[in-house]
Amino acid sequence: MVQKNHPDIKWFNEYSENARQSLINIKNETNNKIEYSQLKELAEEAGADDCGITDINSPELVEEKEDILSMCPVTRCLLSVVINLNRENVRCVSRSVSDLEFLTGIETSDKVLKKLARVLKQKNINSIHPSAAFPMDMAKWPGKMWQVSHKTIAIAAGMGHMGHNRLVIHPEFGNFIMLGTLLIDQEVSEYDKPLDYNPCIKCQLCVSACPTGAIGTDGSFAFVNCMTHNYRDRMGGFSNWVENIIKSKSVKQYRQMVSDPETVSMWQSLSYGICNKSSYCMAACPAGKDNIGQFLSDKKSYVKKVIRPLQDNNETIFVIPGSDAENHVKKKYPHKQLKIVGSGIRPATAASFLDSLELSFQKGRSKGLNATYHFTFTGDEQINASVDIRDMTLKVHLEHVGAPDITIIADTKTWLSFLAKEKNLIWALIQRKIKIKGSPLLMKRFAKCFPL
Repeated sequence: MVQKNHPDIKWFNEYSENARQSLINIKNETNNKIEYSQLKELAEEAGADDCGITDINSPELVEEKEDILSMCPVTRCLLSVVINLNRENVRCVSRSVSDLEFLTGIETSDKVLKKLARVLKQKNINSIHPSAAFPMDMAKWPGKMWQVSHKTIAIAAGMGHMGHNRLVIHPEFGNFIMLGTLLIDQEVSEYDKPLDYNPCIKCQLCVSACPTGAIGTDGSFAFVNCMTHNYRDRMGGFSNWVENIIKSKSVKQYRQMVSDPETVSMWQSLSYGICNKSSYCMAACPAGKDNIGQFLSDKKSYVKKVIRPLQDNNETIFVIPGSDAENHVKKKYPHKQLKIVGSGIRPATAASFLDSLELSFQKGRSKGLNATYHFTFTGDEQINASVDIRDMTLKVHLEHVGAPDITIIADTKTWLSFLAKEKNLIWALIQRKIKIKGSPLLMKRFAKCFPL
C-alpha cells in the first residue's frame, strides 16, 4: 500500500503543483500548447544562434517520421538548433584548425540541447536530444546509423535548404553551421515553414574545391568517393586500417601499407576526436548573407584567397582503386599524393547491397554502358531487383523491370561473401551458388561501376 505521508510523495505533490504553475507560463492559455515565442526564447537563452520548430506530422518529415517515433514515440514537435561556426577556422588550409572548429561546434550543439532539455524538464516538458554527430547506432553499419536526420529537420523548420555541396545553407550564416535536434513530447502553438528560396547561389565553387571530384557539376554526388577520403579516420576507413594491421606479417609490411602520419592520425582521432581530411566543400561556399559580400564584391580575389590554397595544398588523397576519384586526382591534382585504399564497406544483407549501389556508383566508369541487370536473391533473403545503368545514370528497382541484358541468380550468403572477397566468383559459379545468364563482360563492367 502506498504511504501517502511518505516524504517523497509529499514532495512530489507539492512539486507537481509548482510545475503546473510554471507550465502555464510557457503554454498558450487558449490551446494548452507550448508558446512558440517562449520556446524559441528559451533556445536562444540556452545558446542557440538560431532555431526553428517543426511538427512531427510535417509533410517534409514523411520519410523520417517512423525512425523518429521508434526512438521517441511521444514526439509531437522537433526543434532544430543552429550553431554558427567560425568561418575562418573552417576555411583554414590547416585541417587541424578546421577540425577543432567542427569538434567544438558539435560539443556546443550537444551542450545547448542538454541545457534546454533541463530547462524544459523543470516545466514538466520532456524531450530527447540525440547527438549532433557521434555516437550513432553502429549496429546498423553500413546502413542508416542515425535515427534523426538533422539536415531534413532543419530544412523543415526553416533553417535553410540543401546546397549543391549537400550541406544545409542557412540564409544568414551560410553552410558554416552545426545542427542539432530536440524531440519534444508536446505541441507548440505555431510552427516554422521551410524557406521559400534556396540560399545556394549555384557558384559551383564546391565542385572546384573538392579534391576527389565527388560533387558533380550536374548535381550528382559520389558519396563513397567523398567518404573514403574525408572520413578516412572513421567507420569504413578505420575498418580498412584494422584489416591492414591484421594482414601485415611484419612491421616492415605494415609500414609499406600504412605511413607513419596515417598511423598517428588514427591515434589522434581515437584520442582527441574524429578528424576530417577535407570538408573543402564547406570551406569554399560563399552563400549566406554573412559571406556572400566577399565573393560578389571581388570574385577573383575570393578564388585566390579561399579556393586556391585548398587546391594547392600538398596533401594525401585517399581513393578506392578504379574509382572516378582516382582519375580525378591524377588529372587535376598531380601535385597531391594519391593513396589507394579500401572503403571498408561490406554490405551485410542483399537489401543493404542494393541500397549501397547509389552511394558507390562511379558515373565516369559507366560511360558507354547501357544495360539492365536483373538480380534474384535466394536463401536467407529473397529479393528481386533491377539495376539499370544507362547514359551514365543509375536506377535501382526492388522488382524486375524491363527486359534484362543479363540475369544473376544468387544465394544471398554466397553473394555477400563474394562482395567481401571471401569467396571466389568462379568457385560460386561451379557450385551453382551464383548463376549468370548473359555476357560475362557485362558483369565485369558492372563491377567497375561499383568499386568498394
